[in-house]
Amino acid sequence: MSSEKDSVQKFCRNLKLHFNSFDLIQMALIHPSYSQEKSGVGNNQRLEFLGDAVLNFVVAEYLYKHYHDKAEGDLTKIRARVVCERSLTEVAKTIDLGQYLLLGKGEEMSGGRRRKSILADAIESVIGAIYLDQGYQKAAEFILTYLEDLIQEASQGDYNDYKSRLQELVQGKNKQNVYYQIINENGPAHAKLFEAGVYYQGRLLASGSGKSKKEAEQKAAEAVIKNEQVLQYLDKVLKDETL
Repeated sequence: MSSEKDSVQKFCRNLKLHFNSFDLIQMALIHPSYSQEKSGVGNNQRLEFLGDAVLNFVVAEYLYKHYHDKAEGDLTKIRARVVCERSLTEVAKTIDLGQYLLLGKGEEMSGGRRRKSILADAIESVIGAIYLDQGYQKAAEFILTYLEDLIQEASQGDYNDYKSRLQELVQGKNKQNVYYQIINENGPAHAKLFEAGVYYQGRLLASGSGKSKKEAEQKAAEAVIKNEQVLQYLDKVLKDETL
């Protein structure tokens, strides 16, 4: 498993993770399809189980400490929005986790490195490995590095979904819609910064930056919503098209 070992070591280097037990982080990256083809090799399912519990607790603790005005029901909804396949998949893509997974040949051929469920499960496995190897605090630091912004966004409710607000504004007057493009990427794989542009009929309306493509798009949409001049321009164009 020399090539597999190299892949795991590269993953740790890129994310600046330092493990006392190499076997733990290697296990976190082993998908069941791989262990089925290798006699005597375990997989990451037990670590995933543990990581899921740690993840839920870390997010719950963060919400409890930072949002004193939120009732239990609101905290539960926020946590559910953060601890889900969609957000974990975004984290996995941000750190390019898919390329480091150890998959069986069949899963590899069928696109397993991009499969959302596999990526989300693997993030939980990595969290479980960090927790066992280095304790709660290090696991919490890892989780909040990639999810704190999403927690804060989720805590503000759906009214902070600027992409949806902009879409409703445009499509309420015209069948066409704005669209987004990533116009720049900077930084190492584990800490990329994306810049997204929001366009209407080929014209750049505004841009925004974030740690994920989704966040950058939200920031771009927010820039439009909060810029009166851009809104006036957009309103004029939409009115002219309906004449």
